[in-house]
Amino acid sequence: MLTLDRIYHAAFTLKDAVRKTDLILAPALSADNQIYLKTENLQTTGSFKVRGAYYKISRLSDEEKAKGIIACSAGNHAQGVAMAAKKNNIPSLICMPDGAPISKVEATKSFGAEVCLVSDTYDDAYNKAIELQKEKGYTFIHPFDDVDVIAGQGTIGLEILDQLDDVDAVVVPVGGGGLISGVAYAIKQLKPECKIYGVQAAGAPSMYESIRAHEKKELEAVDTFADGIAVKLPGDETYELVSKYVDEMITVTEDEIATAILTLMEKQKLVAEGAGAVSVAAVMFDKIPLKGKKVVCVVSGGNIDVNILNRVITRGLIMSGRRNTLTIALMDKPGQLVGVSTIISRCGGNVVAVHHDNSDPNMAINSCFLKVVMETRDSAQAEMIKQQLTEEGFELVNERV
Repeated sequence: MLTLDRIYHAAFTLKDAVRKTDLILAPALSADNQIYLKTENLQTTGSFKVRGAYYKISRLSDEEKAKGIIACSAGNHAQGVAMAAKKNNIPSLICMPDGAPISKVEATKSFGAEVCLVSDTYDDAYNKAIELQKEKGYTFIHPFDDVDVIAGQGTIGLEILDQLDDVDAVVVPVGGGGLISGVAYAIKQLKPECKIYGVQAAGAPSMYESIRAHEKKELEAVDTFADGIAVKLPGDETYELVSKYVDEMITVTEDEIATAILTLMEKQKLVAEGAGAVSVAAVMFDKIPLKGKKVVCVVSGGNIDVNILNRVITRGLIMSGRRNTLTIALMDKPGQLVGVSTIISRCGGNVVAVHHDNSDPNMAINSCFLKVVMETRDSAQAEMIKQQLTEEGFELVNERV
């Protein structure tokens, strides 16, 4: 059973094993609320997961340790388990979905764990881990549906109250629910008036749908680049705790998550993975029903693959109106490109790519399409450029801003 004493014991156990991560003010993220970031992306393994994994492993009996450890993870729990197992001289085997970022797979191996890649999602990795656990007798370390794991994650709630005792609300990423269960329980025991909001990716809303239905719901599939929270089914323990202690569950889109990642990089100099940035996305896009309050966003992890990061940055630039693609129908004659680029330059835009297409069979023989990719300050500047082009006689078609 989860108790406040167990969370305090976890905090004592973890004091020399994990960082007490900073809580930093982030005024650029919201004009309506005073936003703080709990920077678990700067944790020793780049994620909060090490807290629960380390505390759970510290509580194992000698017999359980002797069997060796098995776990399943999309990457962050894997690193926490691997690090804790290495410190305790316990062999570990981690089942991971084969779509997990390469950086997380390699980081897990670097802690000395053996990795078993499993086709498809986290849930498939979980099933494989259970199969191997029964076959080989390993000790299984669940990534979220375990009281000791939840207690370890709950130490974040204690730290938040210690760092900002007049906090009004805490916004927490949710996958299986271990993080928000621990944080919500700790904070509600000590400061029950503080609001707790859970955030999931719209493509993996298992806890969101379960809370709405008042019963656990398993998704047929999940679809999000926020791999750390791509979970089809909440845990039994976590569902009950979220139902009791979390005030509201909300979702954010992939584009909103990408924009939050980009904003954290530019405004706060912090790198967050998709799962870690959903809390910030919820605040940035006004999903939290609060005004003028002190709000803490838990940035739960920063282990993002650089290849994904490149795509995310591009998507974030598009979402924030800073990268725009215009398609212009033109007469195919000299000087047209000069005219278009002159207007864009005069309005302060920057052309980064141009594609000339005169092969469309549906256009006149002496016509072409000019596709221009440009950088702008924001959507307002992009709209101004479009207006200027239109006023000077250029025909825009299928433009995307």
